[in-house]
Amino acid sequence: MLAPLARREVMRARRMRRERMRKGRLGAAALLLAGAAGSAHAAGASASSMPWWVWPLALFLACFLMGIVAVPAGIGGGTLFVPIVSSFFPFHLDFVRGAGLLVALASAVSAAPLLLRSGLASLRLALPLALLASVSSIGGALLGLAMPESMVQILLGVLVVAIALWMLVSRRGSAPVATAPDAWSRALGLHGVFVDRASGTQVAWQAQRTPQGMLAFLGIGVLAGMFGIGAGWANVPTLNLLMGVPLKVAAGTSGLVISLVNSPAWIYLNKGAVLPIVAVPSVIGMMLGASIGARLLAVLNAVVVRRLVVALLLFTGLRALLKGLGVWP
Repeated sequence: MLAPLARREVMRARRMRRERMRKGRLGAAALLLAGAAGSAHAAGASASSMPWWVWPLALFLACFLMGIVAVPAGIGGGTLFVPIVSSFFPFHLDFVRGAGLLVALASAVSAAPLLLRSGLASLRLALPLALLASVSSIGGALLGLAMPESMVQILLGVLVVAIALWMLVSRRGSAPVATAPDAWSRALGLHGVFVDRASGTQVAWQAQRTPQGMLAFLGIGVLAGMFGIGAGWANVPTLNLLMGVPLKVAAGTSGLVISLVNSPAWIYLNKGAVLPIVAVPSVIGMMLGASIGARLLAVLNAVVVRRLVVALLLFTGLRALLKGLGVWP
């Protein structure tokens, strides 16, 4: 009798010990979950400590200022928008790139009618170049969305710094001498005359090296779609240095090309990479600023604006590069 009783006592003691161990494990798990919930609540409280309307208002003001200087510099709003917003605003890079394409489109569309009326943009010159850049930009957008964010940040930083250095060292001709047109330029009628109100002179221009310019715009479209920064940073030097278009006409036509090259924006929209809270205040601010910048283009010394943009691009490009490398999070 004693042996079975002893065995039952031993079994009961073992069950009680297993029950205590199970309850202990459940208690530890509950403590861990409570700690995690507390940490998440604290993080959420910290993130929500700033009112929600602060970031949209800051985006609107920043884009308004960017729009004013982007049009006279001929670089497009997206060239400034993406590196600045991705570096100093708490938004994912994909959302910034999606909004950047809409911002570049908005600034260009806002300025395009005035540029056409004033003769500072050529529709004949913009149409074939915009068609090529639009087609290639679709592939660039798909490639950019497939790349890791850190890699895009690094490449964006390198590209923006290279753009700034190019703008700093290049000596663009404000009014290149009109030369004999090539066969493509003659067939498409890529020539014109504009009145430079700053100097009061009438300048005749004639596009040259048209096939090379078209090939360049194919590559520009890929980069524009990949980084969501528009293409004004490359449009202006290509039109001015390669194709021999006067600087102000190159800047005006660049804005017109950007207004026509909007294919990558639909790719980002289809992928869900366009947030209204980011895009709407940015677009409104950029359009208002660009309308002022278009009026300044006719009378403002473009060299002064370009120096300001170079300094800003150098800073934001280095910031994006260091962020991608994890040095400056």
